[in-house]
Amino acid sequence: MPEEIGDDSPEANPGDRQWHHRTRAEYALNRWSAATPPRYLDAEATLPEVAAWADRALADNATVGALLLTGQTGTGKTHEAYGALRRIAAGGPDRFEVIALNSADMYGRLRPSQVMGAAERELRRLSEVQYLLLDDLGTAKTSEWTEEVTYRLINHRYNHCLPTIITSNLPARDENGPDLTDFVGARVASRLAEMVTSLVPMIGGDRRRGRRAA
Repeated sequence: MPEEIGDDSPEANPGDRQWHHRTRAEYALNRWSAATPPRYLDAEATLPEVAAWADRALADNATVGALLLTGQTGTGKTHEAYGALRRIAAGGPDRFEVIALNSADMYGRLRPSQVMGAAERELRRLSEVQYLLLDDLGTAKTSEWTEEVTYRLINHRYNHCLPTIITSNLPARDENGPDLTDFVGARVASRLAEMVTSLVPMIGGDRRRGRRAA
């Protein structure tokens, strides 16, 4: 993982490339920390596929597409997702803007309210941000409204080639049971099929329960 910045950074030297890199990394890591819940402030991208996606995003975020992490509850999907964003930030990108939120919270924010235009402004903010982490997609109750909101969000990010990280308890495809396509609908599934450049199925038991038992 790229080196992170400590308090003992060398004195400013505007002509030094390494100084500029350290400054960019420090700025990006501060933004990452502000967007990350305390539970995941120690997150790291430990899986090679996740680290590789983050490195591609750092090199060219216009072509990296989406990272989709699937698996049962407690397999570490959210940890890896925040770790991927941390790895990008620590690499010292020229620009780093990120929003990370749970899908249930997203739908809550986007429901019509008494404040005229608030939901549309929020949808535009989520659609246009450089990096979006959408956690637990597929856990909310499906409806025509959730399908339409998801379509508008994903369609914008698809059309504008914006890097997106998605985690879901649902498999990408499952002929014998419910999968992510059943929740998002055919239009979104079609776009995700092209957007997702790294699909990482995560297996294993619920790590949270294991920690409590220990």
